Amino acid sequence: MTATAISSLPPPVRLDSRLVLKGAGVLAGLCAILAIFSPDPIPFAVGGAVPWLCLRIVYMPSMPTALLYLFIWQWLQIFARAVQSWVDGEALAASPAGPNVDRAYWYMMASLVVLAVVFRLVLQNTKAPAPAQRTAHARWTVRQLAILYGLGFIVSSAAVIFGRGSLAQPIETLGHVKVVALFMLFAYVMSTGRGGRVMLAVVLFEVAIGFTGFLADFRSVFVFLAIAAVTARVRWRFNVGLMGTCGLVVLTILALFWTSVKSDYREYVSRSTGTQAISVPLSDRMAYLGSKMLSFGDIDLGGTSYLLLKRFAYVDIFASVIDVRDVIQEPIFMRQWQEALEHVFKPRAFFPDKPDLSDTEVYLRLTGRLLFDEISMGTSISVGYMGENFADLGFPGMLLGIAALGLLLALCIRVLMSFNLPYVMREGIIMAFAFSIARDGVEISLPKIIGAALMFMIVFVPLIKFVAPKVVRWLDRPAFADARTGFPRTARQ
Repeated sequence: MTATAISSLPPPVRLDSRLVLKGAGVLAGLCAILAIFSPDPIPFAVGGAVPWLCLRIVYMPSMPTALLYLFIWQWLQIFARAVQSWVDGEALAASPAGPNVDRAYWYMMASLVVLAVVFRLVLQNTKAPAPAQRTAHARWTVRQLAILYGLGFIVSSAAVIFGRGSLAQPIETLGHVKVVALFMLFAYVMSTGRGGRVMLAVVLFEVAIGFTGFLADFRSVFVFLAIAAVTARVRWRFNVGLMGTCGLVVLTILALFWTSVKSDYREYVSRSTGTQAISVPLSDRMAYLGSKMLSFGDIDLGGTSYLLLKRFAYVDIFASVIDVRDVIQEPIFMRQWQEALEHVFKPRAFFPDKPDLSDTEVYLRLTGRLLFDEISMGTSISVGYMGENFADLGFPGMLLGIAALGLLLALCIRVLMSFNLPYVMREGIIMAFAFSIARDGVEISLPKIIGAALMFMIVFVPLIKFVAPKVVRWLDRPAFADARTGFPRTARQ
């Protein structure tokens, strides 16, 4: 009777890719309802359904969870423009940025769908991880994963210090081993329930050091937490939803704080040189940010929120590319693709005179606009790979360029999925790959996304083949010890 009753209970709801897909469906329905009150009902309703459509296309049992980040992050940057138009009370076609904002919005949404179709075609026959691969990490210990994270942090820090000259890109790519270790730690803690304090300490540490740089990379740790939670398939309960909501609120507050101080902070740490070179000691930087944090309540939340939304939305820049291309045709056929491939396949080690890549120069040429605020703060600005494809091929021709780029990225992921590794480690490697090519979302330029993808494969495939098996054997040592002694590992801890 008892066994029959237990077997009749419904399976627990877990936070996995299928649940995220259902959530995207709920979001699509909510956007369809809210679109009635929007100045642009059709773009708002259809745009709100795009994440469900993309995830429905790529969803399969073997789908890497990092694809959630790849598509949702870029969709957010596009859909934010529809939200901005609601705040402004103006339709996309009536925007002060020009009538082509509407076209840019649709072209970018179409590009995401094309990427999803290509990813599905390339990855659909990959095998789902075996049960032993999914549970292999349960034999490990928090101490081992904390040591692994520490080593990854050292490598990442060394990459920042020594990543200069002709070896800058491979050394910087090597620094992504920290992402793999961080992801493995998060997935382990959330799937086993062990090491919660260690994970919290690591999160706080990552947020703190994220603010000390020029670009404030405090957001990435929240991305890794979210994707690791889906990988770990944590049981969906009220407290999980509450913690997720709290994490989103904290991230929003940090983003608002950074938006309010970044201009003054960058000028301070660079000593007004207009470059990204940091000339102020760490202690002074922390003291400066601490003083700003104490006066956070004095900022204009409404104005800062709108500024964050406007910076987050990346459609107006694409619209400027359309404005220019409608008037001036580029005399060089597929110039952006030609220059991107030439830049990628001319290693600086063999071509020391190769000019540095300048996103801002391309931006000025393709948009005819000059954003003084961005340039004065020492940051570059790009039209993004979608805008560059439009500049080369127009629409719908640009979708062929998007498909070619998606084919390259999907093939790289397929290769990374082919290695026989524990599920958590493999997902961490693919997360690191996705982060290296999509950290800036739709803002990343063609040469950077192609170069980042190929360099990741050049650096990480040898690491996966020769180093990863040794790391796995080291992580599995406690399990072997338990088999010899006969005592369960949890009792010995």
